[in-house]
Amino acid sequence: MKPFEGITIIEFSTMITASLAAMMMGEQGARVIKVEPTDTGDPMRYIGTAKGGISSLFANCNRGKESIRINIKDDQGQALIQEMTRSVDILIHNFRPGVMDRFNLGSDQLRAENPRLIYMAISGFGSEGPLRDAPAYDPVIQAHSGMTAAQGAGSHEFIRNLMCDKMTAYTAWQAITSGLYVRERTGEGQHIDLSMLDASMAFLFPDAYQNHTLLDEDIELQPLLSDLLYQLTVTSDGALNMAAATDRQRQGVLRALGKESLMDDPRFNTLESLMANFKEYSAIMKEAFLELSTEEALEKLKANDVPCARCHTLDEVLAQPQVAANNSIEVRQHPLMGRMRVIKSPARFAGEALEPGGHCPAHGEHTDDVLASMGIDAARVESLKASGVVS
Repeated sequence: MKPFEGITIIEFSTMITASLAAMMMGEQGARVIKVEPTDTGDPMRYIGTAKGGISSLFANCNRGKESIRINIKDDQGQALIQEMTRSVDILIHNFRPGVMDRFNLGSDQLRAENPRLIYMAISGFGSEGPLRDAPAYDPVIQAHSGMTAAQGAGSHEFIRNLMCDKMTAYTAWQAITSGLYVRERTGEGQHIDLSMLDASMAFLFPDAYQNHTLLDEDIELQPLLSDLLYQLTVTSDGALNMAAATDRQRQGVLRALGKESLMDDPRFNTLESLMANFKEYSAIMKEAFLELSTEEALEKLKANDVPCARCHTLDEVLAQPQVAANNSIEVRQHPLMGRMRVIKSPARFAGEALEPGGHCPAHGEHTDDVLASMGIDAARVESLKASGVVS
């Protein structure tokens, strides 16, 4: 049995945050009904590499869902959603604060009809404050949260990946799970607010904000963990990365490079002295690695049990024997998109990886089936179609 079996989710979302959170719960057994506008649907459908009218970005965030097309700006569409949510467990959306209330689909109204409902409202900046109504996308939140500042020494760099979107999705997933646990004990649903800004800052805080945590004047500033571990090590023919975080591992690096004499050097033989002379130590290491090829350096480091790796291309990542051993990827045939790779849920229950959910849906593919399953009779559905409320 998958953990979320028996749970029904209704999702209103554009782009990543709510879509990915709902899909991850779907991978763990939930039924996910994705409500899309009747015109173009989720804009994520059209961004990036695509086949059959569906982008791979959309596919990677929407597996196993049922897509229905309902015009929630129409009174009849709102009434239809109100009726549907009386029998679902979770509603998740990522609209700006107040939007769902304007559509008569706010938390108070829907939870009054269904007190067991977990209502997850994701926004860019929160439900209060000067940026409450500001538009938010991942790079904007990277800038606001300190993500760009944490990447460079004295400069700003973006992570070219939807980090803030995805960490918000994971935070939403965890919070909803907690809400379900509370409901299990009390019988009552929850309203949960989550902002991308808060989720991103909470994710960054443990290490990126090390030098902004202690507030007394007598603190001892030390290099950040990122300064110690997150640098390319350049060799004679390329580069690698190593992470020597303990005394034993640092000694392993010195043995790999034939620099054992530095273990007794008073400039470097304690963590305190090493931190005080870190630039000098780094210069010695840099010169020593330039005398080795990447393969030579990796072989010597691994022989001394130092965590290290060549920086792989994405093609090399997919071809790694460890990825195959973990059975992390499945290749399947999509009826519209053809052959495609699917990443499996990383959590293993009873030692077994969960099989990925079904295919990502075409726009409105399941409208009739979902409405029928919710007790909406065929005549009413045809009337709603005729008036353009559903399609």
